[in-house]
Amino acid sequence: MFAIHYFEKNTAVLSQLLQRIPEVEENIKIKGRKGKVVTVSQIEENKFHVHVVLEKVVKKDLLLKDDKKKKR
Repeated sequence: MFAIHYFEKNTAVLSQLLQRIPEVEENIKIKGRKGKVVTVSQIEENKFHVHVVLEKVVKKDLLLKDDKKKKR
C-alpha cells in the first residue's frame, strides 16, 4: 500500500492509500473534476507526491434580477 498525496499548485487536494501509483500523463478524476497527472515524486519508501492539473470550474452566471413591475 502506498500513501498518495495529490497536489494542485502546492495545495493538497486529496490523500489516498492505493495499491498502485498513478503514472505521468494519466487522466484522473478527483472530486468530480477531470485532471491530468504532471509529475510523480517519491518522498519516502511508501509516500508519493503527485502533482495534478485539474480543469477549471466554470460557474454559471445567475439570472439577472428583473426589477420591472408586472402589469396586471
